[in-house]
Amino acid sequence: MMDLILWRHAEAEDGSVDMQRALTAKGQRQAAQMAAWLKRRLPATAHILVSPALRTQQTAQALALPFETVAEIAPGAGPDAVLRQALVYCSMAEVDANEGTATVLIVGHQPTLGFLAASLLVGQPTALSVRKGEALWLRLNMPRSYETTPVDRPSHADQLTATLMAAMTPALV
Repeated sequence: MMDLILWRHAEAEDGSVDMQRALTAKGQRQAAQMAAWLKRRLPATAHILVSPALRTQQTAQALALPFETVAEIAPGAGPDAVLRQALVYCSMAEVDANEGTATVLIVGHQPTLGFLAASLLVGQPTALSVRKGEALWLRLNMPRSYETTPVDRPSHADQLTATLMAAMTPALV
């Protein structure tokens, strides 16, 4: 099993250079609120993968935990590309002894996170809204083949089953 947490970056400034958009003051508060909620629940073995965009980097920094910047989940990445990265890192993750799951946290972008969540939850890449700063915690039941050799397997969500464990927005933290 894998816990996949999809965390959309917090509110960012408008700007013409998309990759350089920084968090607003409100975005910094949103990131801090959600980071506090996540940090209390993340296992020490979690892998944190972050888009190279400045706003996602700043959102992840609020956790004050080590993370990896992954170019394959940058703005414009498709849901399959994001899922593939999660599966690759899941295969390297230690399984949490208490939960029996590997955990991957993705800090990324809309609409990709919404399409990925919808694909995993309802089997269709429907437009699901993930608000700025919001996190969706999914538990994926995967065939053994995904756990041992995910890079050799298709990353299509229709081969996985998912359960929504939590949906949290900074306003509710």
